Amino acid sequence: MPDSLLKVGVCHDPRQAHYGFGEGHPFGHDRFSAFWRESVARGLDKRVHAVPVSLATRSQLEMFHSRDFLGFAEEQSHRGDGFLDEGDTPAQQGIYEAACEVVGATLNAVDGVMSGEWRRAFVPIAGLHHAARAHAAGFCVLDDIGVAVESLRRHHHVRRIAYVDIDAHHGDGVFYSFEDDPDLLFADLHEDGRFLYPGTGAASETGEGAAEHTKLNLPLLPGAGDAEFLQAWGRVEEYLRAGRPDFILFQCGADSIAGDPITHLRFTPAAHAHAAGRLCAIAEELGHGRIVGMGGGGYNRNNIALGWNGVLESFLAT
Repeated sequence: MPDSLLKVGVCHDPRQAHYGFGEGHPFGHDRFSAFWRESVARGLDKRVHAVPVSLATRSQLEMFHSRDFLGFAEEQSHRGDGFLDEGDTPAQQGIYEAACEVVGATLNAVDGVMSGEWRRAFVPIAGLHHAARAHAAGFCVLDDIGVAVESLRRHHHVRRIAYVDIDAHHGDGVFYSFEDDPDLLFADLHEDGRFLYPGTGAASETGEGAAEHTKLNLPLLPGAGDAEFLQAWGRVEEYLRAGRPDFILFQCGADSIAGDPITHLRFTPAAHAHAAGRLCAIAEELGHGRIVGMGGGGYNRNNIALGWNGVLESFLAT
């Protein structure tokens, strides 16, 4: 497709840096700038269109999250005291509003792709895949992915949605929230939960009830690199072609790249670029081309810059 027709939206608003937990925390405020500096250095900033940031409304959040949890998270954030979960996610002042901006940016990306404003879009500080309907977890206050799924269904009448995740950590907040939903295709390639938080995502976890045998968890052993990634990735492509989703959400956490300080996979940024390119190709084969990428995890700033910009370049090229 000619570049002039392949409009790609990117959320490069500096407010993306609001979501983080301060200097010295793995999920710091500098993650966004690490990505965007590399985008500018590659000249990608001149080839993309701006996805706006906005605060998700309470009614938007309640499409996925429980009212009681949202009230708790907002109150704790205003107090700036303690944690929003069992000890991983600090309740620092302003973090709830920053999380609402993450959700708002993801929803804006989804809406722009659905309206045809962009063929595909990327939101770097997004993909908060550990938060569940009624609790925060793993640095994730709110789950923008879950809200996006519910919004696609309620506002755009898109039922069959694929969620693909190559973050080193299993996307448990998404998986268990839609475990019994056969129309939410779930393919997650991650470090084996026996060795890494959150300890879930075994290959035997394939869905429950009406969705039994409809989910795909692909755990990899610590130290797995691009060869193991590519071998597993073939199963993702087969799964998506068989499932024929009408929209693809892609969480491309850079913590699966070698050198991350808290994980043990050894992908190169080429794995992320490959996954993005193949997902774009599949979306085009399915006749709609619709895909939104979300940065997810990643705590080595150089890996963030290289991995996420590899995804962006694939979005622009494929």
